[in-house]
Amino acid sequence: MYYYEFIKIAVRAFFIDIMSQKGEVIISFDRVSFRHSPLRPILDEVSFSVRRLSKVALMGQNGAGKSTLFQLIIKDIIPEEGRINLASNISIAIAKQVIPREQLNITVREFFEKSFSEKVYDIDPKIDNILEVVNLEANKEKKIKDFSGGQQARLLLAQALIQNPDILLLDEPTNNLDKDGINHLTQFLIDYKKTVIVISHDADFLNAFTEGVLYLDVFTKKIEQYTGNYKDVVKEISLRVEKELRKNAQFEKHIQEKKDKANFFANKGGRMRILAKRMRESAAEAEESKVDVRREDKIIRDFVIEVGKNHVGEILNIKSLSIMKNHKVVKGIANISLKKGDHLLLAGPNGIGKSTLLKHLANNTEKGAKIAEGVVVGYYRQDFSTLDFDKSVYETLESVMGQADEQTMRSVAAGFLIDQDVMRNKVGNLSEGQKGLVAFARLVLLKPNLLILDEPTNHINFRHLPIIAKTLDKYEGAMILVSHVPEFVNQIRIDEILDLSNLRS
Repeated sequence: MYYYEFIKIAVRAFFIDIMSQKGEVIISFDRVSFRHSPLRPILDEVSFSVRRLSKVALMGQNGAGKSTLFQLIIKDIIPEEGRINLASNISIAIAKQVIPREQLNITVREFFEKSFSEKVYDIDPKIDNILEVVNLEANKEKKIKDFSGGQQARLLLAQALIQNPDILLLDEPTNNLDKDGINHLTQFLIDYKKTVIVISHDADFLNAFTEGVLYLDVFTKKIEQYTGNYKDVVKEISLRVEKELRKNAQFEKHIQEKKDKANFFANKGGRMRILAKRMRESAAEAEESKVDVRREDKIIRDFVIEVGKNHVGEILNIKSLSIMKNHKVVKGIANISLKKGDHLLLAGPNGIGKSTLLKHLANNTEKGAKIAEGVVVGYYRQDFSTLDFDKSVYETLESVMGQADEQTMRSVAAGFLIDQDVMRNKVGNLSEGQKGLVAFARLVLLKPNLLILDEPTNHINFRHLPIIAKTLDKYEGAMILVSHVPEFVNQIRIDEILDLSNLRS
């Protein structure tokens, strides 16, 4: 017995020593509560701490409030209750999910100048150095809107890094990045000698460098803190849930036995009724002893994107496409004809112009391509700009209902975890992940002949991705897909792959 106690003390001392090597607590939340409105609680008396030099993943369901937590850390918003303690004389920088719309028309130089509260003289060499770190070549006079989604993701990271912060907050940094970009970012974070907190749904990316997980539970509004990477945490949670379920099963058996006995003795009358009362009290005590089993993230329901209006013959013909090569727009020769049921994957590195090309294809403005008359196009943009951010979710879905009734619309919305509270919200107030789910609900109601999908995995909870892939695999209309996530693409029927980097001019 003493031997096992000694081992426990030694193991505890070992982990304390490991943590002390990490240094002081650099961030701590002490019973912090916050809500966006009376109907939207985000945090409920949350407490956790992060030590200097730690690399931590912040995880949770879409809309749980992960980005809100970052806003609290950088003091963009303040908590209703509790305290947020930061170590003295520390700097914090955040790489957000997307570049704000109002900054899309500024130049690269102006974008980096906004990183500093005071004017930085001779900033150009600093910009050049940090762009090299994120593996991006960029003209400093070029406007932000002229960069691809993947290039904008690198700019967001570079804008945070140029501040050389003590704490680096990264909000979905792998979105829009191709495989090389993700590998480059992963190695950078492995070598980075500062504190990092990352929001991401990419488990493989997180497993490569994180050593702890903060899990924001959308149900309890609490933060659960774990040691280890994402895979360790999933295993630990699964074991805990299994143990809790077994324990509750034992209580359920005991409760039912006591209730059966109580009913039996109650019918006997006399002193047996006193015994029956004791049995009921024992059953009630067992009921109170049951543990609240941790609930997993809600998963969207299986769904189908139907083809509403049947179209006979060719849906889209492509003879040539505009792409970027050596920073110039060039025409690439193509010979693509899409009919009902044809699935095309567009491939190519960041910066070749995939998003711009999809935009022109969807709007039927690409000179070398033509969508047939009467074709209904369902266009999923990675920046969600097909959605009106000033409209409510209800108005957004209602605008494409067609012949569907309100009950159908609400049923479709519920399948994407869009409840009554979310329906009342403006699209612009939603998390990026929730915007993605609204965009998919819109496609279901639209019933398009042609689906054009630009990085549909961005911001989406990884638990939803197999369901989305299954739907796209079975989609009976024509489809053009752009995605840098091979695990996702491999689950979808692809009839033809067009690699834009191999097009002849």
